[in-house]
Amino acid sequence: MPYNDTKGIALLSTTAITDLGTASETTLYTVPTGYKCILTEAWLETAGNVADALDVTIGQNGAETDFVGTTAGDNLDADEDVIILKPVPSASPATNKIYAAGTVIKFDVAVASANTVAGVVYLFGFLIAV
Repeated sequence: MPYNDTKGIALLSTTAITDLGTASETTLYTVPTGYKCILTEAWLETAGNVADALDVTIGQNGAETDFVGTTAGDNLDADEDVIILKPVPSASPATNKIYAAGTVIKFDVAVASANTVAGVVYLFGFLIAV
């Protein structure tokens, strides 16, 4: 389980998604005991063309949208295409969450791709000792 005691942004997890063509949830990370976590971004890499539809979200179990709300990934049309998933800043900064120890962070394929395509989610953030 990677962590960074220097409180710098680090790769928290690398998670294979077996099929973006099936609506499903996949656990990305569980905040370790003794820490709280602030997520900064996730990257979704695909192993092929997702075709004309793909909506994904990321957040704590039960919500699955409190970090990244519904995000279209239909522009992932070739092997090793990558999109960044993160709250979008605006004139009013996006609100982020601090996740307590034991919180399970999930990736949700809300609207499945028309094709059977595997992917990988790289989740980034930092841990704060409590």
